[in-house]
Formats: sequence, C-alpha cells, structure tokens
Amino acid sequence: MASSSSSGLTFKLHPLVILNVSDHYTRVKSQSQPPSSHSSNGADSPSAPPRVFGCVIGVQSGRTVEIFNSFELLYDPATHSLDRAFLEKKQELYKKVFPNFYVLGWYSSGSDAQESDMLIHKATVEAERISVDHVAHLKPSDGGSAATQLAAHLTGIHSAIKMLNSRIRVLHHYLLAMQKGDIPCDNSLLRQVSSLLRRLPAIESEKFRDDFLMEYNDTLLVSYLAMFTNCSSTMNELVDKFNTAYERHSRRGGRTAFI
Repeated sequence: MASSSSSGLTFKLHPLVILNVSDHYTRVKSQSQPPSSHSSNGADSPSAPPRVFGCVIGVQSGRTVEIFNSFELLYDPATHSLDRAFLEKKQELYKKVFPNFYVLGWYSSGSDAQESDMLIHKATVEAERISVDHVAHLKPSDGGSAATQLAAHLTGIHSAIKMLNSRIRVLHHYLLAMQKGDIPCDNSLLRQVSSLLRRLPAIESEKFRDDFLMEYNDTLLVSYLAMFTNCSSTMNELVDKFNTAYERHSRRGGRTAFI
C-alpha cells in the first residue's frame, strides 16, 4: 500500500503494520472491558474506549518512507507516562534483528490529538540527538570541508522552512477568499485544515514549553562551550607564539624570559 502526501514524501505501508495495530487495540479493549454487568434498568454502563500507543519502524530512502513493522508501547493513562525501559529494550531487540530499521514515527488510537500525546515524542529525542551529533561531526567525503557540507545542509533546511511559510500564506489567503465568498467552498480541503488545526493545541501546553526551553538551553550551552573551547585554544596558541618570540628576543639582548 503506497500513497503520497502534500509534503512530497511517498509512504509505503505494509499490511503487517495494520494487523499489528488492529490486534493491539482489540486485545487492549477486550482486556479492559469489565465483566458483563447490568444496572437496575438492565442497560450496560458505557465506558470510554481505551487508547493504545506504539511505534512504527522502517526505512527512509530519499523521499520514500517505507513502514515495515510496529511494536507496542506500555502507556499508563493515570500518570500519562510511558515505560521508557520497555521502549529502549524493544529498540535494542529490533536493532539486532533488523539493523537497517529505524523508528519513523508513532501511532495512537482516537480521532483527535491530546496534550498527553506529546509525551510520545520522547521516543525520538535520542534519535534526534544522534542525528544532530552526526551532522556536527560530518567528515569530508569528496574533498570538501565539513563546514561546507554543514552549510549546505542548513541551507536546505532553511529553504524547506521558507517554502513551508509560503505555502501557509497561500493557504491562509485561500481560506480568507473562501470565507468572503470569492471562491467556491471546498469541503475536502476544509476537513484537512480542520484535522491539522486539531493538532496545534497539543503543542501549546506548559509542559511542552518547558521541555522545548530545556532542549533549547541545552543546545545553546553546547554551542557556547564549543565557542569558549575554540577561544581558549586560540589564546593558548597566541601565548605560545608570544613566549617563543620573547625568548628569541631575550637571547639576543642577554636577558631571560619570565613568561
């Protein structure tokens, strides 16, 4: 099963993933369903359907994302937390069997994204750090410098963000024109926009802002540390050169260096 998105990516979803997700939800729902009991009027008491969470794994080659398999995540709805040890163990086991597979995303049951869903992204924080560390330690493979490759990478990201901003502006003007009645209403597009906007409140929580600021400050600290290290190295080289020059000058004048 293959499909393309507006982002230009092509997704290939294997049937095994659909079977795994369906089996996961059915099993959790049957286990959480209380025994058949009737109230005084003979009707069963309604209960909210359970939510299940998991990760999807596969490979990405260029603009093609192929999802091969999935695994469950242990989620506690009372504390809104994930069993991180279970996740790391699953990742380690899949890495041994399928070394080319990576965690590409996550899934959950339900129609709308909730604030607690943002906790699932901590399945990907370590992978993002590894990717950033890999970019920071790029090695030249074609004779070019690492700084040149990093600049090209950042230029590509800047171009993608600029393109996203322009697309959002076009969509905004289109919706304004639709609201004024200048163009006919497109219900299919409105449903897609509505689905996108439902996800926005999930990243407006206090916890998300705290986590974002923590990651941002950690990145700044690493950048500042690298800058201070570079400055210290430059100062050490300057002192060594000054000592060498002063020592030569002192020998000529019959004096000894004191630095």
